[in-house]
This record gives sequence, structure tokens and C-alpha cells, in this order.
Amino acid sequence: MTPDRFPARNGNDPRPVLALDIGGTKLAAAVVTSDGYTHGLMVQPTRRHEGWQAVTRRLFDMGRDAVKAADAGELRAVGIACGGPLDAPSGVLLSPPHLPGWVQVPIGPLAAAAFGVPFALENDATAGAVAEHRFGAGRGVPTMLYLTISTGIGGGAIVNGSLLRGATGNGGEFGHLTVRRGGRRCGCGRDGCLEAYSSGTAIAHRALEALASGAGSSLSTLPAVNAADVSAAAAANDSLACEVWAEAMDLLGGAVTDLVNVFEPNVVVLGGGVTRSGAMLLDPVRAVVAREAMTPAARAIPIVLAGLGDLVCVVGAGIIGHDLVASANDDRT
Repeated sequence: MTPDRFPARNGNDPRPVLALDIGGTKLAAAVVTSDGYTHGLMVQPTRRHEGWQAVTRRLFDMGRDAVKAADAGELRAVGIACGGPLDAPSGVLLSPPHLPGWVQVPIGPLAAAAFGVPFALENDATAGAVAEHRFGAGRGVPTMLYLTISTGIGGGAIVNGSLLRGATGNGGEFGHLTVRRGGRRCGCGRDGCLEAYSSGTAIAHRALEALASGAGSSLSTLPAVNAADVSAAAAANDSLACEVWAEAMDLLGGAVTDLVNVFEPNVVVLGGGVTRSGAMLLDPVRAVVAREAMTPAARAIPIVLAGLGDLVCVVGAGIIGHDLVASANDDRT
């Protein structure tokens, strides 16, 4: 449900929910109605270097602006999506690698106090999986895998129509599959994770390291380098960019192959900022899966881009807020 296809609409949902999405690069806030539409969407850079207190204040201000812009009326809940690990029932962010210094942050209780409504906290990629399954590229399929490739890499799995959270709600950490034992250090503290090679942050760092070693590249003329720059340079046959991009996509494809072999889903959905590269990402990942998955059926599993685009996690945050309201109503009946 991208902004151009599903513009924000006025009018109050009977149970409006405020959705807050905390990413390593950007913050988003919107009122999300039960049909998955966003209203009053607000987006800002995270500026995580400011510290969690300052970022949280700005996020809540964005939430208030979104409610006002959407003319949403009285809220019923606030849904929050953020990368883990987290303690969802208590609403505490434990120590997300993409948010250094955010340790034991009680984001749920703070949001509940700020908006005067109950909170629901979910891993952002898990929330994204729910959103894609209900309203996006995985709509209607029994089993779906979702990976977000952005500042970090996260994931979520829908198995036989049910969200797989794990024993403590931190399952689906697909970005921390080991793809190269003893390899590059990951923000989680381990070595060789997929996130350390194929996330947007890692792709940019790898290119910068190569430039610092004296390798020639068109990237050297840029004031700053991000994953989109590397993708564009690789598309233009820049040798350094091609090497970095090929390694990242090969390892991503290998990880998706492992997941396909384990889950045998109906579809694999890829979202997050790095997927804006489109075929530059999809083609090599599909090629690895088609070549290396164990069975003919697994090798033919569709691998597609998220249908909700950049809104996937904020829609997911809203949906988990709606689920909270629905669950509370069920408990009272």
C-alpha cells in the first residue's frame, strides 16, 4: 500500500491505531486503519546518534502530528515496530544492534503514557511479515517468509497461516544466520552473520574499506557512499562496486536458499531500502536459489518484492495494534 497507490484518506476508522516504526535510518508514524491504509504519514531521519531519549521525543511528536493530520479522533492503541532483540510483553527494547546505546529502553510504557492508550510492541520485520501476509505480496498464501534488507537484516515467517514468533518473541532473526564462520564482525557481536555482509550498512562499509585500501572506483568521487550508490555503480560495471555487490547478493541468495530448504514456503518476500535496487537484487538471489535449493519445487518458489514498499513496517505496526484491540475485545466476551 504505497503512497501513490493508496493515498491517505480522511474519515475515522471505528478503531484507529497509531503506528510507530523505529528504523536505524528513518522513523515513521501514521494512523493505520484496519484495512491496512495509512493516514497522516510522517517520516523523518532517525538520527540515532542523538540518543534514545531525543529520538523518542521526536517520534512521539511525529505521532501526535500524524493523529492531527489524519483527523483520527480517539485512539484505541499504539503499535510499535522496532528491530530486536526486545521484550514484547513488557515493551522493552533490549539492545537492537541497529540502534547502538539503546539498552533496556521501555518504549512501550513510554508510548502508552504519551498517548494514553495500550501499546503493542513487535519486531519490525515480524510486523512487516504480518503486513505483507494480510495486505501485500504474501496475501492469501499459507506459508510465507519475509526478509527486510535495510540498515540491518530482519525476518519473519508465517507458517500455515500463523505468525512464528519463537518462545520469547525474538524468532525470525534471519539476518543473523552465519554465512561465513569467522567472517566480518556483526553489530550483534558475532562474526560472519548475513547482516554483516548483505545489509545496506555492510555494503556501504565494504565499499568504503576497499576505497580506503586504494582501489579505484567511481565511488571515490562521492562525498558519502551508501548501498544505493554501490548498486548503481555496479549496474554501470564499476569493478569495485561489482565485487562488493556480487558478494553481498551471493551470500543473501545462499541464506534465502537455506531458508527455502527449511520452510519450503509458498513465497519469499523481500523488502527494505536495499530492495529498491530491483532486479539488481532479485536476479542474483533468484539465480542462487534456482541453482542450489534442494528440490525442484524449492528451486521454483517465487521470490518477490514487498507489495507494501516502504510502508511495510509502519503498516505492520498498525496491524499488531489492531490485533491487540481485537484480542482485548475477545477476552471480554
